[in-house]
Amino acid sequence: IYLAPRLKSCRILFLPTASCVILKNNPFSNPLNELSVKKELVVHFLNLIQARRQKEDSSYKIGKRILQLKKEAIALFKDILLISLGVISAAFGLESFLLPSKFIDGGATGIALLSAEISNISISLLLVVINIPFMFLAYRVIGKHFAIKTIIAIGCLALTVSFIHFPEVTKDKLLVAIFGGFFLGAGIGLSVRGGAVLDGT
Repeated sequence: IYLAPRLKSCRILFLPTASCVILKNNPFSNPLNELSVKKELVVHFLNLIQARRQKEDSSYKIGKRILQLKKEAIALFKDILLISLGVISAAFGLESFLLPSKFIDGGATGIALLSAEISNISISLLLVVINIPFMFLAYRVIGKHFAIKTIIAIGCLALTVSFIHFPEVTKDKLLVAIFGGFFLGAGIGLSVRGGAVLDGT
């Protein structure tokens, strides 16, 4: 604490925080008053330090929360992008290679393809119905977020197969087997990287 030189009518006491207290009627004429004022100034100074620390802590928490939200937004955008690419790749593999040549894939998608061939039920509806048990297992075993992403991914795949029609690329059986499996497998893999599944995996 810096004490200004004595004045006749008042005393100005400066704190290192650039704040000051003006005391009238020269309280330092009495040593007890001088001690009391010093104590008050020390308390005031400590309160200022505590208030500044609380403000800094609050700013740190806000900045940390903003950074966390930014990371979560980037991760969510990445997951959405990967799942979208996976859905498009899987739908392209199904409609451009496997379905026109009546090829059957493995897993839940293969069961849906076989059921659609036998019963003439829409492949889009079967993709959703057959994957319902796996969605339930995903919720019970892995977690809610994974189950929600899986439901959205399978729903988007069913809608894509139903409303977006890709042209048939080739009728060669070997090429159909290779590229149909490649695009369908790539779609499933991209979806897994995005935190979801398309084939009951």
